[in-house]
Order: sequence, then C-alpha cells, then structure tokens
Amino acid sequence: MSSLTEPVTETVKRPLERTYSRWAALVVLCAGTLMTILDGNIVTVAMPAIQSDLGFSGPGLAWVVNAYLIPFGGLLLLAGRLGDLVGRKRMFTAGLAVFTVASVLCGVATSQGMLIAARALQGVGGAMTSAVVLGMLVALFPEPREQARAIAVFSAVGAAGGALGTFLGGALTQALGWHWIFLINLPIGVVAWLAAVRVLAPERGAGLGKGADYPGAALVTGALMLLVYVIIGAGDLGPTATLLLAGLTAALFTAFLVRQARTERPLLRLRLFRSRLLTGANAVQVLMIATMYGFQFIGALYLQRVLGYDELTTGTAFLPAPIAIGVLMLGLSARTIGRFGAYRVLLAGLVLITVGMALLSRAPVGGSYLTDVLPPLLLLAAGFAAAMPALTGLAMSGAHEEDGGLASGLFNTTQVVGGSLGLAVLSTLAASHTDGLLTAGTEPVAATAEGYQLAFRVATVIAVGALGLAAAVLRTRTERP
Repeated sequence: MSSLTEPVTETVKRPLERTYSRWAALVVLCAGTLMTILDGNIVTVAMPAIQSDLGFSGPGLAWVVNAYLIPFGGLLLLAGRLGDLVGRKRMFTAGLAVFTVASVLCGVATSQGMLIAARALQGVGGAMTSAVVLGMLVALFPEPREQARAIAVFSAVGAAGGALGTFLGGALTQALGWHWIFLINLPIGVVAWLAAVRVLAPERGAGLGKGADYPGAALVTGALMLLVYVIIGAGDLGPTATLLLAGLTAALFTAFLVRQARTERPLLRLRLFRSRLLTGANAVQVLMIATMYGFQFIGALYLQRVLGYDELTTGTAFLPAPIAIGVLMLGLSARTIGRFGAYRVLLAGLVLITVGMALLSRAPVGGSYLTDVLPPLLLLAAGFAAAMPALTGLAMSGAHEEDGGLASGLFNTTQVVGGSLGLAVLSTLAASHTDGLLTAGTEPVAATAEGYQLAFRVATVIAVGALGLAAAVLRTRTERP
C-alpha cells in the first residue's frame, strides 16, 4: 500500500515545491528592483534640502541625479552580458551588496564630493542588479501564461516604485531629514541579499572565457555613459560642446558595432537586432518612458511651483498612481494579455497615455488637483499598467534563452536612455519657454505654468510617436486579423 502511495505523494509535492521556490525568487527579484527604482526617484523631492545642507549650486545639484544615471545607464549592457557569463545570481547578489554599501555612504555624506561619488557607486550597483533581472524572470517562468503573470508582478513593482519614490522622498525628508532617503536602503538591502542567497537557484554561467570581449565592453560602456551625459547635460554644455560630444558618442558606437561584427566572441551578438520584436519594443520603450519620466518630474514641479504644494503634499498627490498601477497590473494585466494578446494591450495602453498627457497639457495657473491633475494621472497610470508588461513580454520573447541577460540589460538600458532623454528635452523646453515669457513681462507663476504646458504638449506628441511605431512594427503573427 505504501509503495503505491509514496510515488504519488512525491509527484504531488514536487511541483508545489518548485512553484513556491519560483514565486519566492520573484519576490526577491522584485525587492532588489524596487530598491534601485525607488532610489532613482526618491531624491527628486529632497533636492532643495540637499542643496541647502551641502551648499550645492543650481547646476551642481543636478549631479546628485546625474552621478547615478550615468554609470547606471552606461553599465547595464555590460552587466547583462557578464551575468550570462559568470551567472546571473552572482551578478544580482553582488549588485545588491554594492548598492547597499553605496546607499550607506550616501546617507552619511557630509560633502558634495562624497555624495556624488557615493551616488555613482550606487549607479554601478543598480546596473549590476537590474541588468539580469528580466533574464532570470523569463528563465524561471518559461510557460507563457505564468510568464505573463510574473512580468505583470515585476512591472507593477517597478512602475509603482517610481511613483512611490516621490512620496517616500517627501515623507522621509520632512520627517527625518534627507539622509534617511538613503539609509532606509540598509535594512532593505541586507534582507534582500540574505533572501537572494537562500532563494535564488545557483547558475554556473557560460564562463568568462566564452564571450568576454573587454575592448568591446570598454567601447560600449564609454559610449553609453557619454550618451547619457550628453542627454542630461545638453542644456549646460552649450551647442558646440554638445555637438562635439555627440559626434564622439557616435564614433564610439560605430567602433563598437564594427568590432562586434568582426570579433570571434562579441559582447553583443548583432543577431539580436534581427528580431523585429526585440528591436521594435526597445525603440517604443525609449519614446514611452521619455513621456512618463517627463510627466513624473514636470508634474511634481507643477504641483510645487504652480499650485504651491510642499514636499509631503506633492508626494501624497502622486500616490493614486502606484496604487492604480499595482491594482491593474496584478489584477488584470496578465489575464488581459492572455485574452487579447500583448500587441492589442500595448496599443490600448499607449492610447490612454496619449489622452492623459493631452489632458495634462491644459493644466492652468489656478488649477485644481481633483479636476486638472488627478484624472490625467489616473489615465497615465492605467495606460502604463497596460503597456509596460505587454512591451516587456514582446521584447523578451524576441531573444534566445542564452541571450536572456543581454536582452534584459538592453531593455533596461533603453529605459534609462528614454528617461534621461525625456527629462532633458522636456525640462529644457519648459525652462526656455518660461524664460522667454518672463523676459516679455509675464507674471512668474503664469510663465512657469505655460512652460510646463508646452512640455506636456511635446510629451503628447512623443506618446503619439510611440503609439504609431508600436502599431507599425510590433504586431505578431498570432494577432494578425
């Protein structure tokens, strides 16, 4: 009797154990991702306090953000490839350790130089952690329906974390001081690292001898860092310096592509770009994230400088966005994608984003949060909740399993580039238009509001571009009429 029942018991238990371990691993991956995403946004509301305490000038203060974004964006591709070679678990846990230590250094910083250096180290750790997550997630959940659910959870955490960072930045700065926006990462990072060591399955990786193109890595890392620097610093560099650095960036990228086409063991297999889905999804993401980042930063400035909100109130005003994103992604996203397909869900999401930005471009001087901000905020949240998991699934479906880490790094890289591009372009347009109106004698608050309206109108045009590109290139065979 027991000999007949024991095998049955084992076959029932094993799948349950595997399911538990995979979903536990997903929680760990989301925790690590949440920490890095929060830190990309949490400093926004705390910037005035940091400036006052450490004596930053206006242009110098921007480096509190830039010092994080440049290594983060520049190293994602390299970190993704190294994750394929040394093992993604090793790369993820090492990144968590670096990020946590750097966060403590930020929290105890007493000078401008120390804070900027620690923020750069945070960017390195963030790149190591973020670059391999999508590759690990796709490997953990190969079955399409489960993969859609896992991507929905991961995307919800990432999207909600961006908006939640604004709230936490305001709350912690106002209650405890700006140092705590960084020190809060210490307990989170330690717990996430211990859980990652215990829960994530070990991987051997292909080995550093298989595909470690270090000259190519130097070229692409330098090119990506320079690209992010040119994008976020274009307003301060001047036209001549910007053109020269843009030319140097193009030269580095060209040299990298030539090397990848000729070397025996390339860092980036150019065959990746033969995938219409992978290439198209990354291009759409640049435009979509440019729109959303522009809204997040310009929207926070509109609430503070036009409506007169303080840090905590500004952060609280953004809270409906992460709540809506979390509810929609976790409750509807996977099932909606399973029923209608990623392509249709992506297009619907981009339509909502476009409409939300168009409504926001009407935000007036004497605006009301309930009528002028909250409705477009909820439309943008709903659109992003639909679009991001669908776009992620389309991008990763276009990569081979052995290129999962590289494809993940590439997807995260275009996200950073899109965010930096959107922030630089929209904030520069808003500032230039405002300055012109002030010179013409317009009242300061009215001039500021009109500058933000222009930025939102341009963001609407960018969203239309993302929608058109997605409609043209991302339709899959199973979704053709």
